[in-house]
Amino acid sequence: MYEKLKGIVLNTIRYSDKHNIVHIYTDGRGLMSFAVPQGKTSAARMRNAMMLPLSLIDLEASVRPGRDLALMREVRRNFTMATVYSDPVKNAIAMFISELLTHVIQEPEGNDAMFRYIEQSVQLLEQLPSGVANFHICFLYHLGGHLGIQPNVESYRHGYWFDMTDGVFTPSTIQGHQHLQPQEAQVIYLLSRMTFSNMGVFRFSREERNRMLDLIISYYRLHNAAIGTLRSPDILKQLFV
Repeated sequence: MYEKLKGIVLNTIRYSDKHNIVHIYTDGRGLMSFAVPQGKTSAARMRNAMMLPLSLIDLEASVRPGRDLALMREVRRNFTMATVYSDPVKNAIAMFISELLTHVIQEPEGNDAMFRYIEQSVQLLEQLPSGVANFHICFLYHLGGHLGIQPNVESYRHGYWFDMTDGVFTPSTIQGHQHLQPQEAQVIYLLSRMTFSNMGVFRFSREERNRMLDLIISYYRLHNAAIGTLRSPDILKQLFV
């Protein structure tokens, strides 16, 4: 029996000469894997074009107990993505987001709030005419709230350290924990005030933005052992001045 779902494509892996494996984050069933036929027909090319990273799609899926791969039919776009794939800056951001989500999303169950956050973020990235230099930083920080790892900013005081292990600000360090010194801890607090609406007023140099990206990825990795080596951040670091 097929059920209707909304999906966000995370990645596509070549499986054989005839099939690709596509990982899709869905609204009702969380992370799902599909065997998608390859081909040279116009229908196959159209279907493959909808399997690009962060594509927003509607689909019908058949989920059978005991099977790792679900069956897909009636797939179609529910949001047109043009600039995300044609603009090199937006495309680099999309590649980074999809790579990170591939690592952090493992649950085969729905999370409506997180799905809507990612979906709306992707739509906004497509619609923004400019000013996307801080987009990935803002996205990462607030995604942490849906993953249960967002820093507790209520504990912040000027001059406090940031305890990376517990996600809180502290007046001194704790043995065995990873910490950020007060100057960088203040930046973490600053990021809590950044939203997609005001991110353009936050001015950072390339070095500052790259350092923030490294810190946030380190924080994610500390709280999620599934995050291994990421390739896309190196591309992002070359883009913004």
